[in-house]
Amino acid sequence: MNIIRQPFRYQNNGAVYWLIGINVLIFMAMYFMGLRQLTYYLSMIPGLVMRGWVWTFVTYMFVHGGFSHILFNMFALFIFGTQVEQYMGSREFLLFYFVTGTLAGVFSFCVYYLTGSYAVILMGASGAIFAVELAYAVFYPDSIIYLWGILPLRAPIMVLGFTALELASSIFGLSRGVAHLTHLAGFGFAWLYFLIRMGINPWTRLRSR
Repeated sequence: MNIIRQPFRYQNNGAVYWLIGINVLIFMAMYFMGLRQLTYYLSMIPGLVMRGWVWTFVTYMFVHGGFSHILFNMFALFIFGTQVEQYMGSREFLLFYFVTGTLAGVFSFCVYYLTGSYAVILMGASGAIFAVELAYAVFYPDSIIYLWGILPLRAPIMVLGFTALELASSIFGLSRGVAHLTHLAGFGFAWLYFLIRMGINPWTRLRSR
């Protein structure tokens, strides 16, 4: 069997709740315990990565810039992540989460480096969460998501709509301060993960029904 596609033994250990807990603890340490310097130690800052701070390709996913930032990210991780973890199993889910999130950070670093944006501070779990949203749409293509709690959308439509919105925002410079390319990278690396690791063509699943 191809080692790349070697499956893990299925277990569901609630990894999503551990991820949420770590994010919340770091947020509380930063904003309620006066440890704001964690922003610089954990966020991905291209200038510091060039000095060897490569761990921030992973740790940037656990830092958030404000209450609304962490609230929406953790809410999305809870809603979509628990279902994806249930389908994939905890080990596969964690591998998926960290591979897509880390590669989204590496991709963002390359873009910032090539454009001379060495002082940008990249933080937040959004890259990995956008990957999780794609996984949710692939596994549950008939699921209905109520956007803003009102507008019903099938999961694939939501994912493709978010992708188009992120692409437009990146091209036209909308919503400054939001790492749209990191979000798109999360989608892109999730797509590749499905093709390479799981042997699944996401497009076939998204348009099958």
